[in-house]
Amino acid sequence: MAARKLKPVTPGQRHKVTSNFEAVTKSTPEKSLLSPKKRSGGRNNSGKMTMRYIGGGHKKRYRVVDFKRDKDGIPGNVKAIEYDPNRSARIALIYYADGEKRYIVAPNGLQVGQVINSGKGVAPEVGNTLFLADIPLGTIIHNIELRPETGGVLARSAGTYAQLSSREGKYATVKLPSGEVRMVLITCRATIGTVGNSDHGLERSGKAGRSRWNGRRPRVRGVAMNPVDHPMGGGEGRASGGHPRSRTGVPAKGYKTRAPKKQSNRFIVERRKK
Repeated sequence: MAARKLKPVTPGQRHKVTSNFEAVTKSTPEKSLLSPKKRSGGRNNSGKMTMRYIGGGHKKRYRVVDFKRDKDGIPGNVKAIEYDPNRSARIALIYYADGEKRYIVAPNGLQVGQVINSGKGVAPEVGNTLFLADIPLGTIIHNIELRPETGGVLARSAGTYAQLSSREGKYATVKLPSGEVRMVLITCRATIGTVGNSDHGLERSGKAGRSRWNGRRPRVRGVAMNPVDHPMGGGEGRASGGHPRSRTGVPAKGYKTRAPKKQSNRFIVERRKK
């Protein structure tokens, strides 16, 4: 997977870096796995804007992705690698032996024609999903469940991965992409390998219009506002704005907002790196 820098024929292309889509093998999605995706425009049920800087954007349809990977004992054949507008990673279309079709998050190195499996007694190979109890220590994993049978929620973004460090009793210790070391039940599932499209982080939009296509409206800086609109607003000339904080007054840059008595604190062995 490689990023592509364009020849600056137009001003918008001068700084644009985009994916070359070389891993994508199919341009049209599987119709049976699509569902509608409604846009809110940042407005609530009475039409009032509750989230700013949201609106517009290209129409999308949601691809129903299988994060549970619970087709145990039924081999699946990778039919295609596809682009998904709803996530940074690519998705893979799987045809299972019983005739069912599903999308999964495509790991790095997954090839069209490859056979994947899930469940107990499966080989720890790229694309296969196993219980944390069965995965060899030190293995690179992604799409990790936090609660059994609920579907993977950790390490699903492009280029991310976690590492299985140790096992003790009914818990496994996993080092997450953020640097956090956390205990997860060994009855939870995870998929072997790194999430694909690792060059996603190199992409640059090149122009404001591409943000509009993604449904993002221009974001106004707090220091550019009046004092009535933002704690950092106002002042004579180009004032710095004082201590960085949100519009509601919550300090930024180092202020801890995590609840000190949060239930999941006991599962965190080591906090993420600052």
